[in-house]
Amino acid sequence: MSEPIHVIARHSARPETIDAVRRILLELIEPSRAEPGCLKYELLQNADGPADFTFVETFASHEALKLHAAAPYITSLASRLKDLVARPSDVRLYRCIAPERARNTDG
Repeated sequence: MSEPIHVIARHSARPETIDAVRRILLELIEPSRAEPGCLKYELLQNADGPADFTFVETFASHEALKLHAAAPYITSLASRLKDLVARPSDVRLYRCIAPERARNTDG
């Protein structure tokens, strides 16, 4: 059985392109969440620096991540963002070494 793979993907918009980058990144949410093996796909925007966007993603396996990376809406992302970002996207892969434990909600 494969272990889940976690992805942190950061995108830095130029100040004048924040809204355009946000729109493009939001378009990725629905199709990505519908992919087999996608366990989590969240987009965060930095509260102190709104040009900084971060995806927090979890895929069931490396194979599921490979399928995601090959999807047309992902393969075209770099070219769509090219003139809108301050620097190239930073995508890093992680494996969990200390999983969150369930919280006791019994009071």
